[in-house]
Amino acid sequence: MLKIGLLGAGHLGKIHLKCIQLAAGAYELAGFYDPDEQAARQAEEQYGARRWASLDALLEAVDVVDIVTPTTTHHELATRAIRKGKHIFIEKPLANTLEEAQHLLQLCREYGVKAQVGHVERFNPALLALNDMPLAPMFIEAHRLAVFNPRGTDVSVILDLMIHDLDIVLSLVKSKVKSVSASGVPVVSDTADICNARIEFENGCVANLTASRISLKQMRKLRLFQKDAYISLDFLDKEAQVVRLFDRESDSPSADNLLELETPHGKKFIHLSMPQVEPVNAIKMELEAFAESIAQDKRPIVSIEDGYEALKLAHQIIGEMGRREEWVSE
Repeated sequence: MLKIGLLGAGHLGKIHLKCIQLAAGAYELAGFYDPDEQAARQAEEQYGARRWASLDALLEAVDVVDIVTPTTTHHELATRAIRKGKHIFIEKPLANTLEEAQHLLQLCREYGVKAQVGHVERFNPALLALNDMPLAPMFIEAHRLAVFNPRGTDVSVILDLMIHDLDIVLSLVKSKVKSVSASGVPVVSDTADICNARIEFENGCVANLTASRISLKQMRKLRLFQKDAYISLDFLDKEAQVVRLFDRESDSPSADNLLELETPHGKKFIHLSMPQVEPVNAIKMELEAFAESIAQDKRPIVSIEDGYEALKLAHQIIGEMGRREEWVSE
């Protein structure tokens, strides 16, 4: 069994502690390291986990490191772990800069360790419900809205929230990015709190993404449009809806929820389905999936390369947003 150590016992770190304990068949929890006295004491009392006074001592005692610390610390902590030959699970975004992310990618290859990035929405039950459905979207629309929370404002809303949808879009669209346009506004923090981005891919697919952390309500929805199908995903309520168009009634998987539609090309049939969504603990599932990738020596579901590509696109959006601000101010 893999011995795992946690770095960072803040709000999300404590959730990871609990999930590691729940994933007892995959990991043995060696303990955690956090220099913050209050957070560390709370984690000790709440989860009975061992607190290590030394980062290096913890690294020596484990096979895997779970890094759940502020983004600005990712590069330093991951570098120290990788140089000791430890596999790393690292929360999103992968690093604070593209240069740091590229360095981590190179280090993982040099030291032969595996790395998975915590893009947890890949394990959302709504998305998992579509695993058996062929997806080839040509238009994507996403809205990720959150009520303001000071936690996370060390980075822009693109790196805080939108990056979830960037990772999902890149995993679905099998094509290179052709162009990016974006606009955003800092409202209550020093970086953008709301942003809209339009991404065009070489295969013609277009993704229109909106992220806000100053909304009065929460929303995490993704809509996919492809030939003869419309798919709606609600990551918050964990629901999936699929609307498909068929030429013949017999082509539909069911007579239930089937509507006739007269078109210039004759009669068509629209079928509405709600794929069964199985409840899962997404963080526990992603940690278990990482353990499996190590045990079976296979590519993690959300690899460090995936994390790098999502971060790269996020920084493209930030760059375009900055150029637009300069243009408007002239």
